[in-house]
Amino acid sequence: MSNATEVHAFPPGFQTQNIRTNGTTLHVRVGGQGPAAILLHGYGETGDMWAPLATELAHDHTVIAPDLRGMGLSSRPEYGYDKKTQGGDVAGLLDELGIERVDLVTHDIGNMVGYAFAAQYPHRVTRFVVMDAPLPGIGPWEEILKHPLLWHFRFGGPDMERLVAGRERIYLDRFWNEFSADPKSFGEASRDHYARLYAQPGAMHAGFCQFAAFDQDVIDNRAFLARGKLAMPVLAVGGEKSFGSTMAVVMRAAATDVDELVIAASGHWLMEEQPMATVAAVRAFLDRQR
Repeated sequence: MSNATEVHAFPPGFQTQNIRTNGTTLHVRVGGQGPAAILLHGYGETGDMWAPLATELAHDHTVIAPDLRGMGLSSRPEYGYDKKTQGGDVAGLLDELGIERVDLVTHDIGNMVGYAFAAQYPHRVTRFVVMDAPLPGIGPWEEILKHPLLWHFRFGGPDMERLVAGRERIYLDRFWNEFSADPKSFGEASRDHYARLYAQPGAMHAGFCQFAAFDQDVIDNRAFLARGKLAMPVLAVGGEKSFGSTMAVVMRAAATDVDELVIAASGHWLMEEQPMATVAAVRAFLDRQR
């Protein structure tokens, strides 16, 4: 369980940088040494979510944890929230850092950005850990869309922004409560921290743009898939009380070498609900020689 009194910090030695790439500026945490691993967060959090994993990996990896375009402390351009463009953000970020190949670890919207990056630049991804969210247009996407909890995929626009303005914490609590196995496992300090970041001017608009781009993401992902499945080793991780084994179903539609793992007693928020088990699973997979 996360500590309810503090938000996990990245370890000493990590530096934050604002790096221009692909028409935006990404806020990035970089630290550690060794082969590179890039960690991509999802909606309702920022790159800050990865602090426990970064602490573990930094012993023998160079860890890169950006805030995605429009989220956290990254800039909020008007356009470019389709995941193909954001895959280009990742490639440009790695170019600026002088890094060619990475292990890729993703969650939620980060899965979608990570897939678009891996599909466009497969030679740059050594291994891919993908956690608890679907990929637009791939596998059981149409069935997943019918789930009543996913109404937020179509929630957006000026009137929706007016509804949540000044009520960002209320809106985000809905995600943290309904998508967790036990809402108490998403601590109060984390909720306050992320709610403040999402209450910044333009932040909710940019967040809604991530979802509004799904129709374009479907088109792009199906075009990627038509070229062939991903060939790098993939670990598909689902929370027992969330996507569970469906995560592997999704990834087997997108990749040829997929291992399945379900994290017990966890909902969607794996790094908040079961950080020790999640970190151990990622570490074991990245350490594996193939």
